[in-house]
Amino acid sequence: MIIIPREKPIIVNLNIYYLNVKKLLEHYQGEVGCGGIYFKSHAAEGVIFFDKDELLNAIYREKDTELTGADAVDRLINAGGQYNFSVHVYQISMDEVYFWSSIPSAEKIYKDLSTEFTDLEGLIRKMSSEKLTGYIDVAIGNAQEKGLIFIINGKIMGGAFTWDNGEPGPTRKNQELLIKKTKKHGGSFNVCRIPLSKMKVDGEARGSSVKPSKNTLLMMEELLRIFEKTVSARKKVKADFNKILKKKFVENAEKYAFLDPFAAEFEYTDRRVKFSGTATDQELINGITNTLRQLAQELGLVPQFLVNTETWSEKYSNQLENFNIKLE
Repeated sequence: MIIIPREKPIIVNLNIYYLNVKKLLEHYQGEVGCGGIYFKSHAAEGVIFFDKDELLNAIYREKDTELTGADAVDRLINAGGQYNFSVHVYQISMDEVYFWSSIPSAEKIYKDLSTEFTDLEGLIRKMSSEKLTGYIDVAIGNAQEKGLIFIINGKIMGGAFTWDNGEPGPTRKNQELLIKKTKKHGGSFNVCRIPLSKMKVDGEARGSSVKPSKNTLLMMEELLRIFEKTVSARKKVKADFNKILKKKFVENAEKYAFLDPFAAEFEYTDRRVKFSGTATDQELINGITNTLRQLAQELGLVPQFLVNTETWSEKYSNQLENFNIKLE
């Protein structure tokens, strides 16, 4: 993703044919301190971000090729007149240059959120309250239109929208329009976080890295399959099983954070379980069994569910006793 802030460039439309890119970078590192040099042609584009001491990052894109870091710097510096780049120089504040240069390495923390389970306005408030540094990537309907909302330490600092040339800029009116469009046409969202400091992350004491055992994951996977089969066999229950399950996960996410579908730490898709979060065996078992017990009661499926789990209960009788598992 190549994103350039919409500050007015201090230099525009230089022809790369006449430029020594290395010397140009050295000059503006001394002249403006922090900034970016943007390269644009019909066939390719790229950007190099810098501060007064070093080159922070670079991105290069050409057809199906995308390079970042040193590879992108080398490609842009040695491009010469190959693509007839038009070159623009931007001065960017010290606070923001790290943000823009780090977008390619952002971590996706919430993926494929749907308007069916959350609304964009609430998601923006949530990310602001959590002091997110990153962006929200929004696809409206079947991705006919898109938008990006950029956030630094919880503060919205701009956006980019397909109906506004896709360039970063003031966001208030476009953000309101984006919210209206998602409410009318539906949409999906991804939330990406930019790590503020790799040194800080490496130096901090990390939270518990306890993972549930493979056996526990398999046990819960089998239980979910049984419950899915129980729901599917009940003709009166017409709703999609995955939707029912995710909604109940949302309700229980405050107590069992790993169930939050937005975080996608625990996933049950195509009758398989995937878990990327942290939880003890007991925590995971409690979260899943409590969720299924609640759903069985709400859907009037408790008797049939208990019958269907008889073989499963025999197979995992020791675990049921050790973890005090109850399905009714």
